Amino acid sequence: LEVTGCSAELQRPSCNSGCRSERYRSITGECNNKSHPRWGAANIPYSRWLPPEYEDAWGAPRGWDPEHTYHNVRLVSQDVLFTHNDNISLDSTLSHLLVEWGQWIDHDLGQTPQSPSTAAFRTGADCTRTCGQDPPCFPIQIPLSDPRYGIQSCMPFFRSALSCVAGVLSHHGREQLNAITSFVDASMVYGSSTSLASALRNLSSPLGSMAQNSQYSDQELAFMPFLPRLQAPEHKNTTSCFQAGEYLHVCSPQWPQRLHLLNPHWSPDTLYQEARKIMGAIHQILTWEHYLPRVLGEDATSRLMPPYEGYDPEVDPSIANVFATAAFRFAHVTVQPVVTRLGPGYTTNSQYPSLPLHNSLFASWRVVQEGGIDPVLRGLLLSPAKLQTPGQMMVEELAEKLFQAQGGMPLDLGALNLQRGRDHGLPGYGMWRKFCGLSVPNTTSELAEILSNSTLAQKFQLLYGTPHNIDVWVGAISEPALPGGRVGALLSCLLARQFRALRDGDRFWWEREGVFTDAQRRRLHAISLSRIICDNSHITRVPADPFSRTERVEDMLPCSHPLISHLDLHPWREPDSGERQ
Repeated sequence: LEVTGCSAELQRPSCNSGCRSERYRSITGECNNKSHPRWGAANIPYSRWLPPEYEDAWGAPRGWDPEHTYHNVRLVSQDVLFTHNDNISLDSTLSHLLVEWGQWIDHDLGQTPQSPSTAAFRTGADCTRTCGQDPPCFPIQIPLSDPRYGIQSCMPFFRSALSCVAGVLSHHGREQLNAITSFVDASMVYGSSTSLASALRNLSSPLGSMAQNSQYSDQELAFMPFLPRLQAPEHKNTTSCFQAGEYLHVCSPQWPQRLHLLNPHWSPDTLYQEARKIMGAIHQILTWEHYLPRVLGEDATSRLMPPYEGYDPEVDPSIANVFATAAFRFAHVTVQPVVTRLGPGYTTNSQYPSLPLHNSLFASWRVVQEGGIDPVLRGLLLSPAKLQTPGQMMVEELAEKLFQAQGGMPLDLGALNLQRGRDHGLPGYGMWRKFCGLSVPNTTSELAEILSNSTLAQKFQLLYGTPHNIDVWVGAISEPALPGGRVGALLSCLLARQFRALRDGDRFWWEREGVFTDAQRRRLHAISLSRIICDNSHITRVPADPFSRTERVEDMLPCSHPLISHLDLHPWREPDSGERQ
C-alpha cells in the first residue's frame, strides 16, 4: 500500500465529538462534514460533475490507441496558444499580484499525484526517455511541423495516479486523487497531513510558531525550512527548495506571538490553532471578496455567487476534476514572461535585475542569494498582468522553455495541460457548455459567434474537425471575457460553481455563526493583503488595492496610512480560567 500510495486513501477517518473538533478544522480536512467525513478531505478522488470520457472501459485517454488518431496537443499549443515573449498586451487595470494570488490559492485547493512509478509497468522503460506509450508513460509526440522535430521525438508525460477506491467502485473507470484538502484553509502554509504539519511547525516553541530556516534569513525575517535534498546537486547553485515553495509563503503573519500577548494562558497548540484559523479566514476573505470579482466580473459574481446564507451539509465541497485539470488553469495565459525585480522605492534593481520567467522556476537560491523576497514582491505590486487575447495566449517562456533552466528537456505548459485533461478523461468543450446551460456550437460559424473570432474558430475546425472534440481547457480560455471580468461564460460558470461549493459546504467558513464572534468577523473583514505585505517584508509603501494596477509609485501609500489597517486582535482576548487551554 505504501508503494502504490493507497494507504492514505484507504484509511477510515476517526471523527471526535469534543470541543476542539467543533472549534478547529482537522489538518487533513476529514470530519468537516459529519455525515460525509471524507468530503473535501485530503487523499480522496476529485469529484465529477460529468462522467469521464475515456477511449475504453479501462480508462485509456483519448489518443492512446494509434488506430484512433486524435489531434496532437503539441500542434494545438503551437497553432492556438503560442505567442512570442514580446508579442503580448498588458492588462490596463489588474496587477500581476492577482495572477500570483490565483496560483497561491490553487496550491491550497488541489494537488494531483503522478503515478508512483516513473517506469513502464510492462517493459520497465524509463518514462523520461521513451516515446512509447506504455502505462504510466503517455508521452507527447512531436509533430513533423514542429521546430523541435529532429531534435527530439516526444516530451515525457506521466499519467496521474489512479484512485484505489474509485478505480474499483466507480462505474466510469479511472479516477484521480486530490492529495490535499479542498477547503480554502491555508493548507499550503500548514499542510494537509499530520506529518507535513509537524514538519512545518516549531514543536518546541512555547508560542505555537511555525518552523524557520536555520541557515538563512531575509534581513532578519524568517524563511521557511528547506526540503531534504533527494539527490546530489548538478548545478553550481545548490540551495534546496523551501518546504513550502511559493513567494507568498514568506507573507504568513506571525499571529501566535500577538495572540500570546493577549492570552498568555493559552497553550502552544491553542496559539497555533487560533493563528491557523485566522489565516484560513483571511484567505477566504481575500479570495471571495477581492480576487473572484476581478476574475468573474461584478455582474457574473452577483449572478453566480449569491450572498452567503449559511452552512449547507448537503453541499459537497470536494474539488471537481474539471476545475483542477482545466478551469482553474485559466491564469496560465495571464502570466508575464518576465519576473520583475525592483529595488527600494520601486526603482530598477541594477544588482539583481528582472529575470526571464524560465530562469526563476525552482530557483530558491535566487531568493536566498539575490536580495530576498522584497524585490519580487515590489515587482508583483507594480507590474501589470498579461492580458489574455486571441493570438497572445501562452508566452514563449511557458510554451517553449518550461523547466529549461533546470537542465532537463524544455516542456510546453499548454501541451501538458491538454494532455492532462485527456489523461483525466475530461469531456469536451461542447459537453461543458451544455452542462452550464450555454449554447453548444455544432458548426464553425456557431463556434465563431461564441468566440467572437472567425479566424480562431477556423483554426479549431482544422485541428479538431468538429467543435465537439475541442479540449475543454483551450476552448474555455478562448472565449471572450465577460464585462468587467477576465474569463468567458464557460469559465465563469465552472469557477463560480466550485467556489460556491467551497463556501457553502465548509462547516468552518469564516462567516458561519459560531466560527468567529461578531467582533472578530468585523476585524477580519478589514484586513488587506497590503497590510500583510507591510508586516512581513521590508517594503514601506504599498497600493491601497494590491490587485489593481498601480502605474505610479507616487500613488502608493505608506504602510502607516489608515487605509492600510492593522488586524486588531483584541476580540480574541479570553479570560484566564486558571486552566491552560
